[in-house]
Amino acid sequence: DEFISSPPRKTVRFGGTLTEILLRYQKGETTDFELLKHQLSDPDIKDAQIINWLHEFRASVAYLTKELEQLVSILLKLPWLRRSREVVEEYLGFLANLVSAQTVHLRPCLRMIVSQFVPSRITIREDDVDISDSDDDDENLSENFNTCHRALQTVARYVPSTPQFLMPILVENFPFINKSERTLECYVHNLLRVTVYLPTLRLQILELIIEKLLKLDVSTPQQDIEDAEETANNSDSEEKPTEEGLFDMEEDEESKGNKVVSSSSERMAHPLAERLDILMTILFSYIKDVCHVDGKLDINNTKDLYRDLVSVFDRLILPTHASCHVQYFMFYICSFKLGLAEAFLDHLWKKLHDPNNPSVIRQTAGSYIGSFLARAKFIPVVTVKACLDLLVNWMHKYIDNQDTGINAYCDVALHGPFYSTCQAVFYTLIFRHKQLLDGNLRKGLSYLQSLNFERIVMCQLNPLKICIPSVVNLFAAITRKYQLVFCYTIIERNNRQFIPVVRSGTGGDLVQTCTNPLDSFFPFDPYMLKRSKKTIDPFYQFWEELSAEDLENLKKPIKRGTSEDEDDDFLKGETPQNDGVVGIAPNSYESNTRSPVSSIGSPPDCYVPYP
Repeated sequence: DEFISSPPRKTVRFGGTLTEILLRYQKGETTDFELLKHQLSDPDIKDAQIINWLHEFRASVAYLTKELEQLVSILLKLPWLRRSREVVEEYLGFLANLVSAQTVHLRPCLRMIVSQFVPSRITIREDDVDISDSDDDDENLSENFNTCHRALQTVARYVPSTPQFLMPILVENFPFINKSERTLECYVHNLLRVTVYLPTLRLQILELIIEKLLKLDVSTPQQDIEDAEETANNSDSEEKPTEEGLFDMEEDEESKGNKVVSSSSERMAHPLAERLDILMTILFSYIKDVCHVDGKLDINNTKDLYRDLVSVFDRLILPTHASCHVQYFMFYICSFKLGLAEAFLDHLWKKLHDPNNPSVIRQTAGSYIGSFLARAKFIPVVTVKACLDLLVNWMHKYIDNQDTGINAYCDVALHGPFYSTCQAVFYTLIFRHKQLLDGNLRKGLSYLQSLNFERIVMCQLNPLKICIPSVVNLFAAITRKYQLVFCYTIIERNNRQFIPVVRSGTGGDLVQTCTNPLDSFFPFDPYMLKRSKKTIDPFYQFWEELSAEDLENLKKPIKRGTSEDEDDDFLKGETPQNDGVVGIAPNSYESNTRSPVSSIGSPPDCYVPYP
């Protein structure tokens, strides 16, 4: 009201209107023009002055041609965001007039808006050294971001080609991974907000974000994360102060005040893992919010987002070896509806059995199928059976074609996709055999016998020689118990071919034989990031450590005449979590079987004594 009732202010402090100054500048008279630039660059410029200038400029945008880009640059540097509402509204009006009349200034305008997607920089002086950092205490951050998105929407409304000019600017402004957690958090959150009102950019923005997440992920191997956590737990130093994050898109804005407060116990000790954890939490929240409308799953939204995420998965995730966490965005969206999980499995299956795909992609697709079937709680047994039927039938056909030809010998280079498929099936059976046999033991055994594992294990391609030893040993123990196939003769023969050799002249160091010829990994190994794992854990099948009783049961084959209603301890009983768990020694292979080197929550490198 005060603004409206106040008397009109003079347009400039010195004679002439803005239009006259610009016209005189075009004729070569620069004195007033330089004074104008000086006034606009004044760090102590008042709100009323900014409003007056902007009002003048809005009426004179026709004169702001490319020759005056220096003046436009000064205008774009005006501190408009942290000013009164009147300044903000006047500035948004100026931007609209400018880009609609002079599209030559579109890129600078977009750069100015995107530069506000992160907290402003402040200089902190420590020990006579100036340190530049983000201003994490800015209480108006959320409101500023809202205004930035209004500005971007205004520009996009007047210039339909905005998205194609905006995307390169979003890429070049993405903060380096060593920037503060808050800076990365704000930028990624604002990128995802852009996808809401510029949907044509969603796929490209998701690609950009996931590419950056992937770089963080491969820079933090699980072993490094484990070591950092162990060191932090053993440290007697005081706990770090709590850190405030920015937004939690899952929470109500009013109740959380647009901020996530995370206790020090939730912080990752590894700095890059901490950044990755925060960004994965934001990505999961975004996926949930896009797919759900008023708390209910929106099928059309979910399908559209699924297609975009699968496209990103194919382009970035599938060709990347041994990423640990980023691929879980597919795991999470598939948990919303069984149809999505089945579509994802079908997509991976097509990658696996298509001979036109590179062998390494086919092998990785096999790893994803096995790990997904084993770890996803939301996949029912009927789907597991359908996938096993598909995979095992393909394996038998492959054996039909290869087992008697000139290539009928064990060679990863020739038969990589076959071995990867074998490992996927073995791994799935290890995790799912109890469910496959549950309820009706005789029917379950009949189904497993119909898969004819004996032919696969005994074939000339010798998959037990190539698959990871921990998987082979547990598969051998389970199939022996249920008398599906006896693997130990082949395992012993394979072991005899891999006798470690001692190097001479190096002090007796052992040369260990390669125990993972496939260079395979399990993409859905246990998720280790503390905040974001809360989203994954409810849908995740953890490995239950084998107790001494379970190991004893594995050594005892069931009797052929077992009644279908007879209880079996290994089949029906719950595995004790921490009771009588034996230390399981590795076998003659020395292998780290998880991706890339973790062992937490995965099947151990288990050695079950030969009968």
